[in-house]
Amino acid sequence: MSTVVVTGAAGELGSRVLALVADDPSVDRLVAVDRREIAAPLPRTEVVCVDLNRADLPAVFAGADVVVHLASNAVPPADDSTGSDAHMAKCMLAAAVAAGVSHVVVRSSATVYGARANNPVPLTEDAPLRPEQRFGWAGERADIERLVAEWLVDRADTTATLLRPTTTVGDNSTSWLAEALRATALIRAGDQDDPPLQFLHIDDLAAATDIARVRRIDGAVNVAPDGWVPGDTVRALAGGGVRLRLPEPVATRFAAWRWHRQLAPTPPGLVPYTQHPWVISNDKLTAAGWKPEYTNEEAYVAGHRASPWADLSPRRRQELALGVAGGAALAAIGGTVAALRRRSRQPR
Repeated sequence: MSTVVVTGAAGELGSRVLALVADDPSVDRLVAVDRREIAAPLPRTEVVCVDLNRADLPAVFAGADVVVHLASNAVPPADDSTGSDAHMAKCMLAAAVAAGVSHVVVRSSATVYGARANNPVPLTEDAPLRPEQRFGWAGERADIERLVAEWLVDRADTTATLLRPTTTVGDNSTSWLAEALRATALIRAGDQDDPPLQFLHIDDLAAATDIARVRRIDGAVNVAPDGWVPGDTVRALAGGGVRLRLPEPVATRFAAWRWHRQLAPTPPGLVPYTQHPWVISNDKLTAAGWKPEYTNEEAYVAGHRASPWADLSPRRRQELALGVAGGAALAAIGGTVAALRRRSRQPR
């Protein structure tokens, strides 16, 4: 019999994981931790409403054998300063030591591999971590993984699973990352074809998280359905739409302009993830017994609304594309002119 703590238990993923743990007869005590109220607590579940950055976590974790850490900021702020996720992880790990926890499961992200033209397809867990420097959220996932690695030093009897899921979606809902990637459909950086993509249903991520807890998988684990979807197939599933091809520096500047003015949920550092491959292998997780219920295509359709462009005539699409191209060009030119003016005013 064991005690399991789930942080972020009120979220879309946390609530699903909580239900799976509650169905495990080997768990005699379940602690659900979140800043928000949990509407309908499950049997044998103790609900603790706290801020992980400030709470007395050793007391909350007392008696726990396993901690499943899913708490995270829902959306990075517009200044791309994601601050508290790494601090939350640090507080969680310190409390786990004090409570004598023997295994932790921590959600990271496949974005830690970075998006590079020379990435192997697919990436395995032993690939180097090269998150995009301008994409602070991915960099913070890598920081969290380093904190876990340091925490494991000199703790021979302690194990940790680092889950690296690909873009996650759910029925009639999507993660902020999925929304941000979709918003980049307006911009195409560079001359390359669209890279292959993967889409993971949140139910399958919950099942993977629970298997990591039960099997106490040690180390990093990729989470994605079998295979991937070619870029042109993703565009077909999205219903097509306006597309603007720009040189990469201009595309990045345009993305930054939209991001800082809150016109789109796409941080400029995300542009390379729409330009280069970062698909992952799931061999390690499937060997542990995980089997996804949704294919990439099924997950995409479940989590994305139909594109309004699909109902427009080809002529209207062309008119809108020309309008978007003109607006983007003006924005890019305006940003370049402003940058040149600032540079000319600097003392030499």
